[in-house]
Amino acid sequence: MSDWQLGCCEGFDRLDLNKVSLSIFENMAGLIDWTDPNILYSAAMIVFKPFYWLGVARIEWHTHIFSALCGSAYRACYLFGISILMMGCVRDWRFNEMMASQPKLDMLDGSLGATLGVLFIVMGSTLVLTSFWALGFTGTFLGDYFGIYLEERVTGFPFNVTDNPMYWGTTMNFVGFAFWNASPAGLMMISLIVLIYKIIIYFEEPFTAMIYREKAERGKKSA
Repeated sequence: MSDWQLGCCEGFDRLDLNKVSLSIFENMAGLIDWTDPNILYSAAMIVFKPFYWLGVARIEWHTHIFSALCGSAYRACYLFGISILMMGCVRDWRFNEMMASQPKLDMLDGSLGATLGVLFIVMGSTLVLTSFWALGFTGTFLGDYFGIYLEERVTGFPFNVTDNPMYWGTTMNFVGFAFWNASPAGLMMISLIVLIYKIIIYFEEPFTAMIYREKAERGKKSA
């Protein structure tokens, strides 16, 4: 999450939506039961979780209230990270509940959907896990907003493949599970996930860059 050193994901950033045919989405939309409340529940968790972590991190940066309440920045960041993980479990559960209650797409309800699902899940999980390994717990869960800074810029894998591997790896996992479940509703929900991550990146990256810019300026003054 705390990909302060790099810009937006190159692959998604270069996607020209004007050249994307909407016919497949229109066909899938006809297979979705829009009266199912699980769609709303899933969408609500997909939207709420990123804005929760961004909002809490901004409040901490400006006030340090959570560090004060927890007794240290590290303790606050770890509790914050755990809350994000727990919320992620609820989000994933709601997503799976939605797919289970929705019609399936016949052409994907077999080996094709399973193969595509496994492929996307393996690629997505690789990006997520290697990003976590490279950043560490506090680096992943916005530790810089708590005053816990990365010592140096991370440039190795997976950051040399995509600029925001945690976000887009998670997106690929959602795509994989949607294929695995042959779910038109799951595939349609991917557009919301991409939109929300794009919005979060738009606000997160310049603010995080400002945090490290101020840190560098403080370092020069103390030198």
